[in-house]
Amino acid sequence: MSNQQSSYLNKKGLTVKDLVSIGIFNALFFVFELIGSLPFAPNPALTFYQPLGIALLCGPVFLLMVAKVPKRGNIAICGIINGIIWFVFGMHWAMDLGYIVMGIVADLAAGMRGCKNTKWNIAAFALFCLGPAGVFLAYSVNPAAWAQIMLEKGTSQEYIDIMANSAPIGMLPVILLGTVVLAIVSGLIGRKLLKKQFEKAGITA
Repeated sequence: MSNQQSSYLNKKGLTVKDLVSIGIFNALFFVFELIGSLPFAPNPALTFYQPLGIALLCGPVFLLMVAKVPKRGNIAICGIINGIIWFVFGMHWAMDLGYIVMGIVADLAAGMRGCKNTKWNIAAFALFCLGPAGVFLAYSVNPAAWAQIMLEKGTSQEYIDIMANSAPIGMLPVILLGTVVLAIVSGLIGRKLLKKQFEKAGITA
């Protein structure tokens, strides 16, 4: 194999520098996740809207991460890292699994245009943000089983009771639709704020 071919293959895959960048952006992404979650997750009456808070705040960071490392695997790694972090934080397994699965799905979506198309990257972000909603999918399917798992993880019965009484009508569609809409809004704001960075990275509208 020629040196030129070897260099090309190295550029196509994730390098050590790419992994360091991904780690830095994941740390930043998680900070914005926490900020977006704080008004909702601690409050049992508002906890259903946590994915919406994450979607609203994290768009610019997500898009910048993809612009800086426009390669397949970047978003999937972000999903896996988030799944692990939230597992350590004691969240329901459906949220952890949701992050991992939707991270992979979002990675495939952005990769359809080589991670170089803003519209596809925003769509990937919207898909990614559906990951944490996995916990509410599990809740809607079997509230009793969900409650038992959360009790074992240390959630109080009072929190679970208030949450059950506060569940919005048509809970799951409201969460999913609201998350997608706010993710798109956040992505559009990020596109406007980071236009110069996208131009330097060769990312098209």
